[in-house]
Amino acid sequence: MMSTMTATTLLAPPVTPAARLVLVLRDQGHAALSAAGLNELIDVTPAALDALRPSWNDLPPDSHLKDGGRYRRRRHSCFIVEGDAVTQVAHRAHWQPIEYNALHGGLERWFEPMASSVVAQPAWTQLLRGLAAICTALRGAQPWYVEAHQFRIDTTDGIGRPTPEGAHRDGVDFVAVILIDRHGIKGGETRVFDAAGPTGLRFTMSEPWTTLLLDDARVIHESTPIQPVDDGEAHRDTLVLTFRSGGFQGPGV
Repeated sequence: MMSTMTATTLLAPPVTPAARLVLVLRDQGHAALSAAGLNELIDVTPAALDALRPSWNDLPPDSHLKDGGRYRRRRHSCFIVEGDAVTQVAHRAHWQPIEYNALHGGLERWFEPMASSVVAQPAWTQLLRGLAAICTALRGAQPWYVEAHQFRIDTTDGIGRPTPEGAHRDGVDFVAVILIDRHGIKGGETRVFDAAGPTGLRFTMSEPWTTLLLDDARVIHESTPIQPVDDGEAHRDTLVLTFRSGGFQGPGV
């Protein structure tokens, strides 16, 4: 069930056709796909992708929030994509340098891995393979080191913060932010800024599987806090995939 907010209150993302995705990413450093565009890009049916969505109901709490919040649940797993081959690697900590994450940088954060029943689905492999192919089209053929983060931001604390670290880069080559669901919330606006200038844009992803792709060296991004629209349960679910050349981030890397 989607948010009770009407569509007229939400500024829709500027959608790029799948066939022009590489051109727009190269030109602007960011591009958004509709759900239909993502289906076309990765050659997966909507039903196959939707089969992944129930796993967001089984995310453990994030115990590493330094602001003391209880509003975030997540799972995290890592993969290497090289051509058509998608390989899950041994479970590892998520690590970012302080210059990219002032709130949680410099910490080895261990999260529960993604469920094997999710990773085993062909739609999951197709998703990683299809997005990695876009990275390859822009930067050349190479192994892509992918970190996958399943997030649920809720309003347990009255307010939920999708990006508690604020506007940021991730220290990778490319980032994909994919909306899975928004239920009973207001807020959660996506903002993308030019890393080297004053230009930017804002919009709200409301359709499940809307996908924002970012060239991490060129843009800074954030999502605004969420609040409930009534007294019921409220949350925003996303999948964040980061693609990095040369290896995973880690201390000394």
